[in-house]
Amino acid sequence: MPVIGTAGHVDHGKSTLVEALTSRDPDRWDEEKRRGLTIDLGFAWADFGSTEVSFVDVPGHERYLKNMLAGIEAIDAALLVVAADEGWMPQSEEHLAVLDLLSVDRGLVALTKSDLVDEETIEIARLEILDQLEGTSLAEAPIIAVSAADGNGLDDLRSALELLVTGLEGGGDRPRMWIDRAFTISGAGTVVTGTLLGGPLSIGDQLVLYPVEQPIRVRSLQSHEKDHDSVTPNRRVAINISGAEVADAPRGSMLGVQGQWDSTERFTVAVRTARYTDELTSKGAYQLHIGSKALPVTIQAIRDSYAVLAVDERLPGLVRRQLQEEERLPLRAGDRFILRDTGRQLVVAGGVVLDPNPGRMSQALDDASRIDPSAAPDDIADALLQLRGSDELVRLAAHSGGGTPSSGILIGDEALTAAGFADLTARAEELVASEHETNPLRPGLPLATLAKHLGVAPEVAERAVEQSTRLKREGPVVAETSHDVVMSENDEEAWMRARSSLEEGLAVPRLGDLGMTQELSHLLIRSGRLVQISDDLVFLPQQIEQLVETMKGLADGFTVAEFRDATGLSRKYAVPVLEWADKEGLTVRRGDLRQVR
Repeated sequence: MPVIGTAGHVDHGKSTLVEALTSRDPDRWDEEKRRGLTIDLGFAWADFGSTEVSFVDVPGHERYLKNMLAGIEAIDAALLVVAADEGWMPQSEEHLAVLDLLSVDRGLVALTKSDLVDEETIEIARLEILDQLEGTSLAEAPIIAVSAADGNGLDDLRSALELLVTGLEGGGDRPRMWIDRAFTISGAGTVVTGTLLGGPLSIGDQLVLYPVEQPIRVRSLQSHEKDHDSVTPNRRVAINISGAEVADAPRGSMLGVQGQWDSTERFTVAVRTARYTDELTSKGAYQLHIGSKALPVTIQAIRDSYAVLAVDERLPGLVRRQLQEEERLPLRAGDRFILRDTGRQLVVAGGVVLDPNPGRMSQALDDASRIDPSAAPDDIADALLQLRGSDELVRLAAHSGGGTPSSGILIGDEALTAAGFADLTARAEELVASEHETNPLRPGLPLATLAKHLGVAPEVAERAVEQSTRLKREGPVVAETSHDVVMSENDEEAWMRARSSLEEGLAVPRLGDLGMTQELSHLLIRSGRLVQISDDLVFLPQQIEQLVETMKGLADGFTVAEFRDATGLSRKYAVPVLEWADKEGLTVRRGDLRQVR
């Protein structure tokens, strides 16, 4: 179902025209009806031939431009309204700039209030409009004179609108809806409305409210005051949701499927200035309008037609603060936006998102030109992977609109370019070499630790080790192929002294009293030259053999006291030795008694 959005200067008859076309008044507020002025978004619908069409009616007054921008991004076609008795006006120009910057190229112009002027004035207005449209996305738009008062031209307008939206269909499997209204219905709960894009929805679907990522469930669906079990994209939808209150879903929130979207606070864009704007600089105070969301942003860098935008982290007075979750944006390549100068209260630029999560600032602008946001999702995913070197498949899909890279190396849930994989392997080699240098008595770096330092899954780190000629895997540890643990002369001397102390009897010194470093102790335990009984108690292997033989010589069901007496050990030695024997499976404990297996 196509969606048509109105545009045009205040009091040029947008709402009146929509009501004449649909027999529905799009103005919802009492204040709007009292003042005869559209303040917020209005909605209506009608059948044009065999096509059901939704209308989003936007306010024309400059004071309510923010509300206008909340409803214009998701339209399929534009109905630009110009009053014949006033002609082209400031908001005619600004609204056209918005449509042009959003690349809306399906549209027509309704020359309203034609009953108030003569034919010559209508022709002059038509020529003026043609001149104003030149060079914009609506340069070829038909211009139809119409009067909502006497109905003149309405049939021609309906026919033109039907032709305009013919062939428009929504598809895809990644549903998305920017919320423009949220309210409560008694007995039903929270209802949110918006234009559904990207994929279908059905009752019972589990969704997430972005960017706070709050899970919700679709309880019921309605479109044009009719209940539906499921709805297709490109139509106005009201969704009764469970799991969120009205306060949780303000205008600018977005509904989508968990995992299909990724929120960001910094992104690369292709940007274009409005034709009445000379230059865009990073010094201005800007408000970003994307979907139904509006929030302050800064231009971190700009060059030619590319820029890096970031959600603004400043409050009035330039106080730095932690970025809140609700100020992050669920974006993908291809999302279109408008930039408004808050100082001049003027739309100054617009464009399209290229990379929702760029890397280093120094390369972000250089990389921007390598992404074609109009390409197929798989091609966008390929381009993003080439820029990043490696990334999770789910993030590449979220940032590309569902794409999977066809190039590169796929390992589990990760994708890497050949260069990215080579870089990863080189970093792994450096980390392992550093570990050997820092801790020469250790066998290497645990694979899990290596993966953590690399910022990848263990299976990716394991593949890097397999591909390296410098690394080897020994159990859970990664080491250099040439690595061999060799004790220094000082370590050898410390070990000889410790062994002499241990050989003096079964009542051995505590581990901390043996005069060895922790690394040397671990090496001796790993190599089997020491057997660790508890945190602070070690024995020589031959001492362990002696203790085990003593256990075997006792009758089944011996006690700690009997073992103590047989070995001549005190209780503080006998208990940990027996507990170790239990863990090793040498003995079986039943209550206070033990027997050798």
